[in-house]
Amino acid sequence: MLMMIAGTKGKGKTKHLLEKVNSEVREANGNIVFIDDTIKHMHELSNKVRLINICDYPVTNCDEFIGFLCGIISQDNDLEQIYIDHFLKIAYLDDDTIAKAIEKIVKMSVKFRVDFIISISRSEDELPENLRQYVSISL
Repeated sequence: MLMMIAGTKGKGKTKHLLEKVNSEVREANGNIVFIDDTIKHMHELSNKVRLINICDYPVTNCDEFIGFLCGIISQDNDLEQIYIDHFLKIAYLDDDTIAKAIEKIVKMSVKFRVDFIISISRSEDELPENLRQYVSISL
């Protein structure tokens, strides 16, 4: 499953993402990962959530980011959910590459039974029509 929190910059997407991960961790049977480009939210996350600062790793394009996600999944058979904040920025995406990256993530989600919850800095109207189905919160 893929869920998107969509909205332009400054609309509160990170707040919604943090609330969701902290409520989900109470019910989770497996592990949860939160990927961000900073550690400033470390104290807002439950200590049961693994925070990964993407800036600590040499990820410089979308293919490397997808490979990074595959590495996380391959190392944790109990992984249940991956939260990604600032998705477009940390995955090095633009309007032309969003759909292809989302397609790969959806395939990984199905194959490995890992849910992805991401924040995306686009309004729902700015997303391609075929991606709007994944928007669960539109700000």
